[in-house]
Amino acid sequence: MADSNFQRVGAEHNAGVGRSFEAMAQTFFKATEDIDLVERFPVEIGVSTKKKVHRFDLGSRSPALLIECKSHTWTETGNMPSAKMTVWNEAMYYFLIAPQEFRKVLFVLKHHNLRRDLTLASYYLRTHSHMVPDGVEVWEFDTDALSGERLR
Repeated sequence: MADSNFQRVGAEHNAGVGRSFEAMAQTFFKATEDIDLVERFPVEIGVSTKKKVHRFDLGSRSPALLIECKSHTWTETGNMPSAKMTVWNEAMYYFLIAPQEFRKVLFVLKHHNLRRDLTLASYYLRTHSHMVPDGVEVWEFDTDALSGERLR
């Protein structure tokens, strides 16, 4: 029987990969901006007067900050992971309908594609910038260097 799981190579499970990346984001923002972030941060969102609580990956009330973390990579064959880009677009929608007083950050894994000579986040911004609401910041985080860079 063929192996049909979609786990990250070398990872026991994808949820653990995501939680680990969120912990890196928490550490990064504490070290660089002295912000204490809360995991699964609840905020009421909606497109009309009816609202529902959405839990962002990380957040803070003071300062008002919402962060969605994505540790996605290019496919093993170097292709763009189209299903993952849909998840990034969904995060953009949540940012759009979140309260305006919040700073909004998409915090993504820096993953370079040698064939295309660009990172996944750079590719996303080049091909999906029309989906990114004004004011949303896109940050890439290099897990080897433990450094982040704001791309937008």
